[in-house]
Amino acid sequence: MVAFPTDTVYGVAAAFGHEDALFVAKGRPQDRPIPVLLSDASHLETSGIVTPAARALAARFWPGPLTIVVAAPRRGTVGFRVPASDLARRLIAASGGQLPVTSANLSGRPDAQTAREVLEQLDGRIALVLDGGRTPGGVPSTVVDCTGPEARILREGAIPARDIRAAIRSAA
Repeated sequence: MVAFPTDTVYGVAAAFGHEDALFVAKGRPQDRPIPVLLSDASHLETSGIVTPAARALAARFWPGPLTIVVAAPRRGTVGFRVPASDLARRLIAASGGQLPVTSANLSGRPDAQTAREVLEQLDGRIALVLDGGRTPGGVPSTVVDCTGPEARILREGAIPARDIRAAIRSAA
């Protein structure tokens, strides 16, 4: 597992097939799925069932702090995001364009905005921390469920709900 800065907070990643290690390292409840970060928006089309609302949101807000939940064959639903961090996207691209990533902190604890904060919480639980300096952090990504006929905001974060609704309306 490796921790690295994104455009919001530090994230920690594991290779596909090893996502269970993320739950153990963080003490994360098993009922909270791990989102997948993408190196670019083109990977969304091959990853799940993409609705017009999902396409409109990706076109408007990616790369950036928006997680789009879509139906994914064999996996139920999955949240995808393309971070605005060049370092994060390069790392994800080097790993095949998709990488399971969650915030690099113990479950229920504050999000890490520096490599030092990651180590304070996860030292000995992960293999490596890439120090990219302080992240802009503080506010997590906005999460929008695009699995049904109408998109639903599951968590308002860095992108205000009014901007999400406006992007969906303009695409209709």
